[in-house]
Amino acid sequence: MKPIPVPAYAACLSLLASLALANAAHAGHPTAQPVVVTRAGAVAGTGGEIETFKGIPFAAPPVGPLRWRAPQPPRAWKGVRDATRFGDDCMQRPYVISTGQKASEDCLTLSVWTPGHAPGGHRPVMVFLYGGGFIGGSGAYPLYDGAKLAARGVVVVGLNYRVGIFGFLAHPGLTAESAHRSSGNYGLLDQIAGLEWVKDNIAAFGGDPGRVTVFGESAGAVSIAVLLTSPLAQGLFSQAILHSPDLPYLPTLAAAEKSGATVSADLAVLRRMTATELLAHNDDFFPQHPGGSLMAISFPSPILDGYVLPAQPRAQFAAGTVHAVPAIVGIAADEGRMFSSQQTLASYRAWVKDKFGRSAEGLLAANPAATDAAANLAASAILGDVVFGESARLIARTLSQHQPRTFFYLFSRGVAGRAQPATHSEVLPFVFGSLDKPSFIPHEPPDAIDLELSATLQQAWTRFAASGDPNGPGLPRWAPYDRSTDPYLEFGTQVRAGQAYRRAQLDALTPYFADIQP
Repeated sequence: MKPIPVPAYAACLSLLASLALANAAHAGHPTAQPVVVTRAGAVAGTGGEIETFKGIPFAAPPVGPLRWRAPQPPRAWKGVRDATRFGDDCMQRPYVISTGQKASEDCLTLSVWTPGHAPGGHRPVMVFLYGGGFIGGSGAYPLYDGAKLAARGVVVVGLNYRVGIFGFLAHPGLTAESAHRSSGNYGLLDQIAGLEWVKDNIAAFGGDPGRVTVFGESAGAVSIAVLLTSPLAQGLFSQAILHSPDLPYLPTLAAAEKSGATVSADLAVLRRMTATELLAHNDDFFPQHPGGSLMAISFPSPILDGYVLPAQPRAQFAAGTVHAVPAIVGIAADEGRMFSSQQTLASYRAWVKDKFGRSAEGLLAANPAATDAAANLAASAILGDVVFGESARLIARTLSQHQPRTFFYLFSRGVAGRAQPATHSEVLPFVFGSLDKPSFIPHEPPDAIDLELSATLQQAWTRFAASGDPNGPGLPRWAPYDRSTDPYLEFGTQVRAGQAYRRAQLDALTPYFADIQP
């Protein structure tokens, strides 16, 4: 069977959309409601200056025999499917921000915000991957509302992916039944399936499938970093924005299988367990990371499974064997504050010596402290450096060697002029223009500087999505990254250029990463 030419396919979609709209009117849907035909069926969204389509299945529900399997194509439906409400959150414990959504295993849906869905619109596309430590998160957070970005001429997609034991359980029985002899990276496979859906369907929403920027924060940025090393993600996105990425050494499949089997050695038993029963094991189904945990809480992670991830992503970045797409990479000025615990001068020194081995003396010299208050700040700074700062620099240094359109940012603004610099996740309400929505870090109402900074970030991010370069009329000059000088653009109370942010402190971590290398 010959493939349908793209123009003909677009014409078919347009005709089908018209027919679906007529059918929707007969079915009782208001005719003003926008209707788009996807490859699985028609969806009716919410009209307005920005049209929204929520809860669209991009894969079959991963329930029953599909639990812990790669996502399968969505089941086709007849008629027009209501797409005015978000789908369920993926199964998780209540996670920081409430969405008001039910959580269930039937959660593989996505939502689209578009400034008009005429087929062939060819608008740049931005696909968001949420954070949440791979144990939580949702595309339904009001914080991630895509309307303000879409108003700047892009099509925004937010997708759900499986988390916790449902998204990252490895098990000998699962590996044995896999055609690829792998298990555990189901959450990543969900993301890949979502990106494949975008490639196949986004033109019907006015987006350009050849101009897709994937952007994410924390676990979402980790996902993007490892997808940049995965053969399965080749060609699914053309650009990337990584907010606060962590690039740890990943556990091996054997280690993850051994840990997963402690929940139950019998896969049949695991498949019979209810979602609630499985959720009780969300803290103990995954192995310890190489080097141990630096935080009070441990998180699961992707797995070196030999299929989705055939080699250590960190080693691939060091070697430069990655998909070198144009990228924006950045961190908050005080990433570690969200995760650090209260320290005294004595406990700070003991923590550094216990966790960092032969890097300890260099780190203490690079992060001096003479009082308990200074020790708190120094511990927070080291935690931010080792988890996020060093990884972001490694990613930027690698990509810039192969892709000149690589840019580094530092986000420092405390909302409403707060004296404390920004910590982990605080860039998100500025990127989405959602400073009036619940956030991971509670904050005062935004002031005029916040709103102006948010507009600048949105303009730069959407300019990058459109062209692969965040520079443009009305935007501050942003120099491409150069590993010899480590240039960055600081988004703070002022927007200004800088160089070599915490270079000495990051360099002091070199022995630590060499020592924990598997």
